[in-house]
Amino acid sequence: MNLHQFRFVQEAARRNLNLTEAAKALHTSQPGVSKAIIELEDELGVDIFARHGKRLKRVTEPGLHVLKSIELIMREVTNLKRIGEQYSAQDSGTLSIATTHTQARYVLPIPVAKLRESYPKVNISLHQATPHEVARMVIDEVAEIGMATESLADYPELVTLPCYEWQHVLVMPSNHPLAQRERIGLEDIAHEPLITYHPSFTGRGKIDAAFQTRKLQPRIVLEAIDSDVIKTYVRLGMGIGIVAEMAMRDDPVHDLVVRPMGHLFGQNVARVAFKRGAYLRNFIYKFSELISDRLSRDLVMRAMTGQVNDYEL
Repeated sequence: MNLHQFRFVQEAARRNLNLTEAAKALHTSQPGVSKAIIELEDELGVDIFARHGKRLKRVTEPGLHVLKSIELIMREVTNLKRIGEQYSAQDSGTLSIATTHTQARYVLPIPVAKLRESYPKVNISLHQATPHEVARMVIDEVAEIGMATESLADYPELVTLPCYEWQHVLVMPSNHPLAQRERIGLEDIAHEPLITYHPSFTGRGKIDAAFQTRKLQPRIVLEAIDSDVIKTYVRLGMGIGIVAEMAMRDDPVHDLVVRPMGHLFGQNVARVAFKRGAYLRNFIYKFSELISDRLSRDLVMRAMTGQVNDYEL
């Protein structure tokens, strides 16, 4: 029984029982993967997978328990490696961050730059993805920390903490009729051509819910994941935009009129996420503190040990 066998079983399950794909992911041969799985089953005395000929068809009931144990073992192996890295080179390594475009573009640049100042030997690997993909990257240990507004709190495998609140804002050219109004209602914008985020990105769900509650059908003429893209099309006159307020704080052009929309769409909460049970290195705690002064090292440590259950902003 060895770690290679555990990796092969785990990867086969992750790849929907496709041994060819598992072999590619592990940079080995398909017969090698198949042989290692059979050898482990022989040692355990149970079938982990049910088969039809040579093809894996499903995970057996004992196989489900084996996979859970393998997950725990592999997590602890990863933790052991990180402990070794922590104490052999405490100020070096790679920090992998999974996040959405909005966080990467408008929120993380200063914390990343400050982390590099404090830990010049730490390299940053930044993965931009959808909120669901961010969660999966942290769960699958592609990234050590995730950051997004949507979805992260929905995964029991993650420990999540809120770090800051934000609201949507309406942006429009200065010559637009609504630009002369300080307070704007949903009815005022429902029939305007709207440019905003793609569904599942940057609080779009709250925008849709607000219109649905009032039984209004918005005219969304363009959807994008990038706030800069939304602003570009607003400047072209295609419509008025709804973006995250962070996207307008340091806007270099200052040619668009901005109106807060928190009274219509509510407040959004950006969260950070760590894999439950993972070992966090010193510079990860430091990076959390740089993201938000609410995320102290002590708070994150207590959350990771299950001592923080209901921390909210």
